[in-house]
Amino acid sequence: MQIRQIIDDFLNRSVFRRQDVTEVALNQFEREQRHIFDKIDYQRKTRIGVNRLKTHPVEVLTEKPVNSLILTLPIAFVILIVGFFFLVTQYGIGILFTSTLLDDIFIIAVLVATVPLAFLDLRWSRRQRNLEDSLPNFFRDVAGMNESGMTLPNAIHVVAEGEYGDLTPYIRKLDAEMSWNVPFVEAIYRFGTRLATPLAERSVDLIAKASKAGGDVSEVLRAAAVDSYEFVNLDTERRNNMLIYVIIVIVSFFVFLFVIAVMTGTFLKTMAEAGAAVAATGSAGATAFGATIDMFFYTRLFSHAAMIQGFFSGLVAGQMGEGSAIAGLKYSVVMLVLAWIAFRFFI
Repeated sequence: MQIRQIIDDFLNRSVFRRQDVTEVALNQFEREQRHIFDKIDYQRKTRIGVNRLKTHPVEVLTEKPVNSLILTLPIAFVILIVGFFFLVTQYGIGILFTSTLLDDIFIIAVLVATVPLAFLDLRWSRRQRNLEDSLPNFFRDVAGMNESGMTLPNAIHVVAEGEYGDLTPYIRKLDAEMSWNVPFVEAIYRFGTRLATPLAERSVDLIAKASKAGGDVSEVLRAAAVDSYEFVNLDTERRNNMLIYVIIVIVSFFVFLFVIAVMTGTFLKTMAEAGAAVAATGSAGATAFGATIDMFFYTRLFSHAAMIQGFFSGLVAGQMGEGSAIAGLKYSVVMLVLAWIAFRFFI
């Protein structure tokens, strides 16, 4: 009887221990799962909105040229406000009308806001042009391989071993995805999203929809190659034809700057000196015209006109030559700086 009781107590303790171990294991599993889901949720939050900007600031700011304004516009605004208050507190409100320091601060603020945007847009446009120039050859080669009897994954694998300039890394990534049995339609859509150019998105959409409809993919690829080739040729022809108008806009700015420089350095200066000489003689009509010419006022007025002319002429040149006003910022920055240098150091 005593032995029986000892055995029962042992069995009961063993059951409790198994239950305790099971509960501990379940709690550990739940903690691990919760930790995994928390990491997934954190990664999801870091890929959207402000969290993505905080986590990957350089990537977000350089992803699109316009995104650079997120950083440069606040900095330019701070420079302008701080410079304005510094001048007013140090020299009084009159410094705004008797000195060009505020103009210089304003030009610096404009350059801070526009130079990064102009640089990134120039780099983006060159990338887009290089990618779109290589697309027709890529589509034509894949179509040729497919027509020769190769499957699409094999055709893309063979083509990926070639050299297509800036397009090569994207083709190799497309080949890697298809080697992992990613469906062709999904892989080609991802290919177009990574390229992120108007021509690529249009061609990819055409190929994907034709593939879904069950058409001959090689024919569609060849049609996309012809379409992209015509698009690139038309875009190149348009840029070449509009180049003369861009040159006219730029030359017009330099003519405007030259005329203002001559007017300021000869005509107005001569009239002011003549008026001052007449005023020194005490003539009653001395103040009628010449002696009242304020050279500082007119020089500053003409400098504003030249800088405004240069900045907006650059935007017009970009719109005419490349179909985008932002593309003209590179001209605007150069002409704005030239006008500022001319009036600060030579006129």
